[in-house]
Amino acid sequence: MAFLVFLDAAVIAAACYGAWILRTLVRVRMAGGWWPQSWENYFKEPLIFFVVPLAIFCMWACGLYRPRRDRSLWNEQVQLAKAVGIALMLLLVGLWVTDNQIMKAAEANATATIRGTTFEVQRLQLWSLAAFLFLGLAVHRLIFRQVLRAFRRRGRNLRHVAIVGTGRLGQIAFHTIGRNTWTGLNVAYFISHHDRTSRGTCCERPVEGGLDDLEDILERQRVDGVYLAVPTSHASSLPDILKRLDRFPVDVRIIPDVHPRFLPQGIGELDGMPVLSYRESPLYGVGGVSKRLVDIAGASLALLLFAPVMLVAALLVRLTSDGPILFRQRRVSLGGEEFVIFKFRTMVHHQDPAPRWTKRNDPRITPIGRWLRKTSIDELPQLINVLRGDMSLVGPRPERPELIERFREDWRGYMLRQHVKAGITGWAQINGLRGDTSLRKRLQYDLFYVRHWSILLDLRILMLTPFRGFVHRNAH
Repeated sequence: MAFLVFLDAAVIAAACYGAWILRTLVRVRMAGGWWPQSWENYFKEPLIFFVVPLAIFCMWACGLYRPRRDRSLWNEQVQLAKAVGIALMLLLVGLWVTDNQIMKAAEANATATIRGTTFEVQRLQLWSLAAFLFLGLAVHRLIFRQVLRAFRRRGRNLRHVAIVGTGRLGQIAFHTIGRNTWTGLNVAYFISHHDRTSRGTCCERPVEGGLDDLEDILERQRVDGVYLAVPTSHASSLPDILKRLDRFPVDVRIIPDVHPRFLPQGIGELDGMPVLSYRESPLYGVGGVSKRLVDIAGASLALLLFAPVMLVAALLVRLTSDGPILFRQRRVSLGGEEFVIFKFRTMVHHQDPAPRWTKRNDPRITPIGRWLRKTSIDELPQLINVLRGDMSLVGPRPERPELIERFREDWRGYMLRQHVKAGITGWAQINGLRGDTSLRKRLQYDLFYVRHWSILLDLRILMLTPFRGFVHRNAH
């Protein structure tokens, strides 16, 4: 870990230097060349001595120095962005509190002009520092991860572990670890979850004995970690096993004998009583507020951008078929609440109101309606629903109440979709699940979104929607 901290510190210092270089070059109007004439001013400036320890501390606080070999790249980058963001906020607060020279100059609007463009050079330095910090650390961490994984695949930098449990769960753990060689984990041996065993091997690894011999085995065959893969039928033995493992300096991880879908979403505490959250909406507290702010800002901007398109679409609907411009229908959103959804009308008026899916080449669809559906322009009035709070920009697509009553009986977990607001676009839609596609797959993608919701996931879906959501071959 010390080597990683050193590399991170070097990258952070380089980011500070890069921001200082940019500030210097702008300030002298490029007259000083591409290299500072002296390092003296750089080392006199306190920014580097403040930023390096501050950023390292924030990365430590975000868990980026914990020895987690199973950490995903996405999780690491998210935590890195969080650490950099916190560090920059603390930096700005620190500069303001200490009345630093940089902030004084910025407030005084110290500027430089290059080819007619005026820059506030101190603010430019802070903005460029933010960009250099995140990009530098992200690229450096990615390279470090790939080099480390290459070493581990070649049998170096390994951590040897033992698996307690020789049943189905223990074998699943063994094969999962074996497939992911990049973790550098090597299963040295098994320990049976029975008190005694005559079994000699499991998955071509030795079975050193049963639980009665646990201490003797760990004393004789030292390992770095222990994975407890005890089946549900023997779960009552876990507290005793954990107590006995407290005598050894090993990492201990428990593999629950339960499908990931049924794992708790979080662990809390109420007056000393532990509480496992099995199911709850992710939109409570800060999450809900941040999502609502994104919805209001995004929907307002989209209405301004697409106003001409919506006006043309409204005229085409009005001039090419009888009936209202907007189609209104009751749908269901967060918490099972019903609302009236708005869409440009794409079907002939006065059709059978019985709930049924729209089929490809459905005769009820008008010629203009077919084009509106293909381009998803018919969905644009739902921006009004977003501003009203009925819907969100991102979420599972809303369904009719009568269809939901049918689906909740036929599809297990369907009502989990109501833990978030219905959306104009969603995880299922950008993955091609639109129109007459598999309901099972759509439900799987919707539930993935609900369980893994974050504001970053919403932004990712919004960025991909213009390329993979608006126009799609399955839209009809």
